[in-house]
Amino acid sequence: MKPHQLGFQIDLSRCIGCHACVNACNHKHAGIHTVFRHLKTVKDSHDCLTLACNHCAAPECIRVCPSHCYSKLRNGIVIHHSTACTGCGRCVGACPFHAPRLLPQTKKVDKCDLCWDRLQQDLPPACVNACLMGALRLVDMRTVPPDLRQMADSYAMTTFTRPSICILPAQPTTCFWRTEEHHDHN
Repeated sequence: MKPHQLGFQIDLSRCIGCHACVNACNHKHAGIHTVFRHLKTVKDSHDCLTLACNHCAAPECIRVCPSHCYSKLRNGIVIHHSTACTGCGRCVGACPFHAPRLLPQTKKVDKCDLCWDRLQQDLPPACVNACLMGALRLVDMRTVPPDLRQMADSYAMTTFTRPSICILPAQPTTCFWRTEEHHDHN
């Protein structure tokens, strides 16, 4: 099997900020009391951007972890192995997206694993499955045009980490109904 890079595609025109993706992620990870996915408002607009771990092509979490708790699967998913984690938090500080989270109850780090257990059953990640508007999708990053692979400039290090996220810009709103024009026929 040829290696590929799975990632998230977010269509800003479709996201209505309903939090279904956030709630689905929280429900799946209910026992750990932390948030792996969150919504953020895009700068200078009212568009919502849903974010979690971006399963970067060159993840900083892997590079800085002294305990080698991370691995990258052939499909691009970055997995954290908590059994080796000492809770030092270096990965938390190194990730430009703040995806790894130090869990207060275990004093170890955990993060989004793209619902690897669901993918092994040919099911989409919980967040993708919950998105009723189709704004959040799982994609093979090899099929995404290079200009759509770039993140907003507000995130540092994206040139180096190469996040696996594709953001489709919001399109102008279109009216789907037509009103009758009234003309004066005098």
